Order: sequence, then C-alpha cells, then structure tokens
Amino acid sequence: MRKNVRHRFIAAGGVAALLALGAVSPALAGTGGSRTHTVAAASAAAKGDPRSTTDRVANFYGAYIDAMWDNEDAGAAADAKALRGFYLSAAARKKVADYEAREHANGILFAQNVPVKWSVAYDGSGGGHSMTLVTLTWNDGAGADTSTIKVESDLATRKIIDLAPVG
Repeated sequence: MRKNVRHRFIAAGGVAALLALGAVSPALAGTGGSRTHTVAAASAAAKGDPRSTTDRVANFYGAYIDAMWDNEDAGAAADAKALRGFYLSAAARKKVADYEAREHANGILFAQNVPVKWSVAYDGSGGGHSMTLVTLTWNDGAGADTSTIKVESDLATRKIIDLAPVG
C-alpha cells in the first residue's frame, strides 16, 4: 500500500511539472501570450477522419504536394509514387499515366509546377461515389492564380477513381 501511494505522489508531481512547463513555455518562447500568435496557431490546427473520402483526398493532396515540393530529397519521387499506389485505384493510375505521357505534365496536379497552397471541399455524393473539389493556389499575394480539380472517390474503397481539371 505504501508503494502505491508513493507511485501516485510521483505521478502527480510529474503531471504538475508538465502543466507548469506548459504554462511557462509561451513566455519562454517570447510570445508573451500574444493574441495574434494564439489565433494564428489555432487556425493552423488540422484534423481528419480516415472514413471520410474528402479527408482522404485532402490527405493525399497534402502529402503528394509535400513530396513534389521536396523534389531535391532523393526519396521524394518514390514517396509520390507510393502515394499514388495507395490512394488511387488502378484505373485512376492508368488515366494519370496516360495524361502524363500525352501532356508532359503531372497528372495529379494537371501542371508542370507545384502549387504553394491547396484546399479541399466536399462536392456531393451519389451512386456509391463522393465528389471533392481540390483548389490549387500557384502563387501568393492578391490575385493569386488558382486551378480546380474534380476528384471522384469510391465510397466502398475510399480510393480515388477519377480526377479531372475543372474548366
């Protein structure tokens, strides 16, 4: 019994130390509890659900763009290929490869460049499929160039089965 009390005391002390560290960390980092910093950090939060086809499309595009952006990393091309293999159906991979051979451009981004930002939005569902719109932003500032890709996913497998540029 005495050993159990001692373990509880040590655990409680550890929790108190972590809470204290969490309270002073912003001050030590020089943020001074700035409201601007807090709002910026809150808006950067991300979450997802592996059952959601929209979240899976967002996960795919986020990871794929990261791999393409880091093209100087020796493993980036392998990562991009592995992502295609995991998230796209065989038919979608073939369609992408055909586009790339014909257009000499990336068949996931429908471009030769890599975007600086992306966003994903649900666009309806029916017949066992879900539609998602992916908006790619190509530069920063006012009047930034964007393009949109319509992505179709199979609800049963959650795989991307079709993708095409909009407009």
